[in-house]
Amino acid sequence: MIGGFRSARSENRYLAAYDRIAARWPVPVRDVDVGTRYGPTRVRVSGDTGPPIVLLPGLMGTSLSWYPHVADLAARHRVYAVDTIGEPGRSRQTRPATTGDDCAGWLHDVLDGLGPGKFLLAGVSRGAWLALTLAARTPDRIAGVVAVEPPGFAPIGRRFLWWSVREVATWFDPRPRAAVRRTLRPLLFGGLTYRAHHPPEYLFTDEQLRAVAVPVRLVLGERSVIHAARDVEQRVEALNPLFDVEIVPRATHALPLQRPELVTARILTA
Repeated sequence: MIGGFRSARSENRYLAAYDRIAARWPVPVRDVDVGTRYGPTRVRVSGDTGPPIVLLPGLMGTSLSWYPHVADLAARHRVYAVDTIGEPGRSRQTRPATTGDDCAGWLHDVLDGLGPGKFLLAGVSRGAWLALTLAARTPDRIAGVVAVEPPGFAPIGRRFLWWSVREVATWFDPRPRAAVRRTLRPLLFGGLTYRAHHPPEYLFTDEQLRAVAVPVRLVLGERSVIHAARDVEQRVEALNPLFDVEIVPRATHALPLQRPELVTARILTA
């Protein structure tokens, strides 16, 4: 099945909020629609020079979730921020994506549409899972991966659901440090009217992790609720010397919101 909004009204309200937030993008930007076998994919392009970086958001995040990072990244790189297919945003899914191979095929199509050469992939949560999914299959267009809190290393259960409920409450925090949450809040709640049909985020096998042939910087929260960070570190370092693991003290799965400057720095030094 193909994802979509419950009604035209909810879609219009969501896209109006999307456009208001897009207008706050802190650097010059050009929006392009990249053709893929799964439908046109919206990409926000910023920066004129430097090695290219493709930014992949977390679930329901859209390209706009990268606005706190893009000014620093675009000063030194050509930056491509992507709206993931099959999620709310400006991409338009036309064909179901039902397997990990489909997800990898879509992302490979995006890279092909952006031009020749290799790209650094930087993703958070589901975006990090997508980057690793492609790297484990066809890494020919990838220069490296920065994966922040990716799923795929342990089953996700009730602990994550309870954490998510508590995390949503923080989006109403009035303090200045919650400015990013306040800005993106209309997208979070508007996106709840979108019915997504994702393939399951499978667990990476040892064979897949060994197959990754590009440098990977894995940034994990010490208090993550989707995996045990130390277990992940021990596993990947035993399987593949190309993995470099950092565990951020006291950070949770919301690490990109808790430590945005750290995420930016890790991408810049990858």
